[in-house]
Amino acid sequence: MKAWQFTNTHEPLSLTEVPDPTPGPGEVVLDVKAAGICHSDVGQMEDEAWLSVLAKTPITMGHENAGVVAAVGEGVTEVKVGDRVGVCPTTEVGAPGHHYDGGFAPQLLVRADTLVPMPDGLDFVHGAAGTDAGMTSHSAVITQGGVKAGDNVGIIGLGGLGQIGARIDVLAGANVYVAEVNEKFWPLAKEIGATDVKASVKDFEGVTFDVIVDFAGFGTTTAEAITTVKERGTVVLVGMGKLEATIDTQAMILIQCNLKGSNGGSKEDVAGIYEYMGTGKLNPTITTIGFDEIADGIEKLKNGEVVGRLVASYE
Repeated sequence: MKAWQFTNTHEPLSLTEVPDPTPGPGEVVLDVKAAGICHSDVGQMEDEAWLSVLAKTPITMGHENAGVVAAVGEGVTEVKVGDRVGVCPTTEVGAPGHHYDGGFAPQLLVRADTLVPMPDGLDFVHGAAGTDAGMTSHSAVITQGGVKAGDNVGIIGLGGLGQIGARIDVLAGANVYVAEVNEKFWPLAKEIGATDVKASVKDFEGVTFDVIVDFAGFGTTTAEAITTVKERGTVVLVGMGKLEATIDTQAMILIQCNLKGSNGGSKEDVAGIYEYMGTGKLNPTITTIGFDEIADGIEKLKNGEVVGRLVASYE
């Protein structure tokens, strides 16, 4: 079969003939139906630091994958041939495309315990997107933030993750207030179901925030969240716009703010985002391309030419 493989930094992806996979004990072969492409793929192509992360070179890229079980190895009881599943990229075996060959190929060999069942109403394109952006957003707002019905929640930054996080909070029954400096995104905030949108989380007069999730992470945004959240409230930092922040430690101590960092998620978060997506009420913006367009897709993502998440559909 043909696979898009990374060979070295600053080198184009290579469409290479590789052997068809065969499952060993505890393993599963998937017919890949969709594979997401994200900015970390761009980074892998451009930044030499990624070479220390990769298990081998060449390696088939693709860490956001959804498909159908085609074959199972000895001892596999969690899934069966024909099951529709997504692959969690944060289990102990690591991420496909980084720690083992990924899903930029018609078939993918994975351990059975990395798989998450997909609801019947969920298509493979959204299933692939849910394994990364969806998982990360769900972890930030639900697992780390503990958002529940009736909470007042501040969402800072309405980019790809922020949009999904905000919508999850709305569906969870929270009152969502979006802080976004770019006013062109303000109509989207209202479409998602936000109660209000302003440039800064400090601009919502009279609102007591139970949770604030900073998807921007530009230093000042985190500092503003800490001085705005309620006493004993929670601030979750996801964004890495800047890798340093100067915060008011007096305010943090006096209100006993619970400041958390959030990175990635778990199989439970993938399952959680699938549940929301399966209802049809969570539909993040996705641009789809074909398998043959994967290398061009990475270049378009690098150049800022992609709207929403980018997913290669193999169907």
